[in-house]
Order: sequence, then structure tokens, then C-alpha cells
Amino acid sequence: MYHHPDLGRNPVSTSPPTASKLHNLETKFVVCINNQDYPASLEVRKIYQIIPDNRTGEHQLIRVIDESGEDYLYPVSYFVPIALPQAVAAVFA
Repeated sequence: MYHHPDLGRNPVSTSPPTASKLHNLETKFVVCINNQDYPASLEVRKIYQIIPDNRTGEHQLIRVIDESGEDYLYPVSYFVPIALPQAVAAVFA
């Protein structure tokens, strides 16, 4: 049986993302990993779209469209950036 040398390794960085990292990514989507202070506005394991806002990086915040359908600022540590296939990303457009 063939064993690929990269199987079992986690290619994703385990360090928490920073707002500047998220703003510099081509990715415009994140997955919520924490909704501790915002249970009515964010759902854990749900994909959210990032709204570019260059003023938020220094405060470790990102702007996302939440459950209200409006964009609000949230702590960057509540999210992990993801890349979506084009067909999925088009649904958010």
C-alpha cells in the first residue's frame, strides 16, 4: 500500500490569523470558529464573506456580513480564512 509522505500532516498554519493577513489574502471568505460574544450574529462552522476595510487591521478586527445580512466588525480571532471553489464563491456574489 502506498503511503503519501504528506498524509496526516496539517498544511494549515496553526497560528491565529491577523487582520492584516486576512486583508492581504485573495480569499474573501472565512469560517467562524468562535461566536462567544455574538451568538445571535455569528454561527460556528458557517462561512462568512469578508468586506474589505483597511482601517480595521490595526484593531485586529474584520468586517463580515453576519446573520442580520449587514456587515459588522468582529474580532479576527473568531475566524479562519478559507479558499472556495469558483462555483461556490459565485453564490456569494
